[in-house]
Amino acid sequence: MSIRSIRKNISRNLVNFSGWRTERKIVVIESDDWGSIRMPSFETYQNLLRQGIRVDKCPYNRNDSLASEDDLSALFDVLSRFNDKNGNHPVITANTVVANPDFEKIRQSNYMDYHYEPFTETLKKIPVCYNALELWKQGMDYNIFHPQFHGREHVNILLWMKLLQSNTKIFRIAFDYGLWGLGKEIVDTGKINIQSAYDTLIKEDILFQKDILKEGLILFEQVFGFKSKSFIANNYIWDDKLNKTLSEGGVSILQGMKYQISPIYRNKSRRLIKHKTGEFNTLNQVYLVRNCHFEPSVFPETDSVISCMNDINNAFIWHKPAIISSHRLNFIGSIIESNRTRNLKFLDQLLQKIIIKWPNVEFKTSVELGNLIESQRLKNLLKSEIFNSV
Repeated sequence: MSIRSIRKNISRNLVNFSGWRTERKIVVIESDDWGSIRMPSFETYQNLLRQGIRVDKCPYNRNDSLASEDDLSALFDVLSRFNDKNGNHPVITANTVVANPDFEKIRQSNYMDYHYEPFTETLKKIPVCYNALELWKQGMDYNIFHPQFHGREHVNILLWMKLLQSNTKIFRIAFDYGLWGLGKEIVDTGKINIQSAYDTLIKEDILFQKDILKEGLILFEQVFGFKSKSFIANNYIWDDKLNKTLSEGGVSILQGMKYQISPIYRNKSRRLIKHKTGEFNTLNQVYLVRNCHFEPSVFPETDSVISCMNDINNAFIWHKPAIISSHRLNFIGSIIESNRTRNLKFLDQLLQKIIIKWPNVEFKTSVELGNLIESQRLKNLLKSEIFNSV
């Protein structure tokens, strides 16, 4: 066994060692970045390469884009082939940013004022996405696609506007092509990633972030007709002070990795806050911690099916739900079609293996899992109160 394999095995066990347990074989697929532009089109991708901007170096810039009608249809086709022991299909918890920058209005302000548009308006501007929202709704109706809140937009507004106002060449060029999210492999923006909406060097920016979250949660409800019960921060970076704003907006479930990353502020290093699935904070929000990964576009050299199966197996050994991280870019083919074709084949193989190995598997959304943990906690509290009153 290689040193890398040993480290991976240790990591699997550490993330599953503590937290909420269940005898049930529960699988949740959490997928981030839905609604965000990232790379607008294959033509834009080629034009940026011609200008010397190496967007081919970043898997997100190379593969990720708004999901086209073909992307959604192909994904839904795979999901609808399978059923768990209760007859439910695998379901994607589609963590969605509900807005994108309004490039034209920002340009008209000479880069002095930030403006945004609902992602539903962005979809209408792209021919292959024009009717995509109808497919979102179909996926929701068939219980294979369940949107949740990932933020208002997936850009650090204050950093981006500063870069535009200072006429930073690479970001001005990207702006002219309708994008902002250049990966760290392409350009170094310092301590803060351009994609990290809730990172900051200044603590006072928290007030600005709270307003963004409030507006985003309202827009989410306007678009989908229901409140988002869960949230996951862009790049897993957010301050605990935002939790109250999220709670007031209806969020009682916090998705994430085993570490919450605090904003850097003016510190030399970031504070990492460890969480475990089933942990509750003082606002009674429950944490869900991802313990499995299916990211073939990010790690093309890894056998993503076998690796994810090993993750799931370890979760079940520890009596934990298997919470799979699988970002949107894995299912997108509008930039490079083979990316979608290859990865959906892998997804099909993964789902087949899951059902064969664990025929009593249950596919759930993040909200369903969070609700289950919350209800079990309530029952335990009631039992404790009854016992103490006797």
